Amino acid sequence: MLVSATPGMTVVGEAGTGRAAVELARATPADVVVMDIRMPDLDGIEATRRIAADERLAGLRVLVLTTYDTDDHVLAALRAGASGFLVKDTRPADLLAAIRTVAGGEALLSPGPTARLIARALRAPDAPAPTAAALARLTDRERQVLVLVGRGQNNAEIGASLRMSPLTAKTHVSRVMGKLGARDRAQLVIAAYESGLVTPAR
Repeated sequence: MLVSATPGMTVVGEAGTGRAAVELARATPADVVVMDIRMPDLDGIEATRRIAADERLAGLRVLVLTTYDTDDHVLAALRAGASGFLVKDTRPADLLAAIRTVAGGEALLSPGPTARLIARALRAPDAPAPTAAALARLTDRERQVLVLVGRGQNNAEIGASLRMSPLTAKTHVSRVMGKLGARDRAQLVIAAYESGLVTPAR
């Protein structure tokens, strides 16, 4: 009801299971999927992975829902290809803003709770770090950009931090994504933590 009543937004489908969500995504053109993690038949992480892996859905973004305090699967969802996540008690206005953010190609990752959640999940022993060879391909400026993305900064904030235009910052972010094989900014945040370039705030 909230999305349908918002100018410029349309609900094109609803699904009650992860498997149905994947099938609906393949059958119905859309810009964003708002995906729960815990669903019957197929969980949201695997559903996200299947959507992200489907070349026909390359422009479709996934925004994951989590309870944050109890759900440690969000990092797996980001690795699977989600562009960000929301907590389930998000205010309506923030939910709409999040959908617009993700639809615009940005990752919904802020330096506060998001960073702490990723840092906690990265303490798992099986968290793979970007290869040294991939990091070696980054220029010094690109490493600086990766650090700022990892800290949750958007293009305008990166530009202000490094004294460049937002468009130049966006170009640097795109180059870093290409060199690290990242699908979007969410995966760059993960790479920044896993490489040790950004460390958890104590």
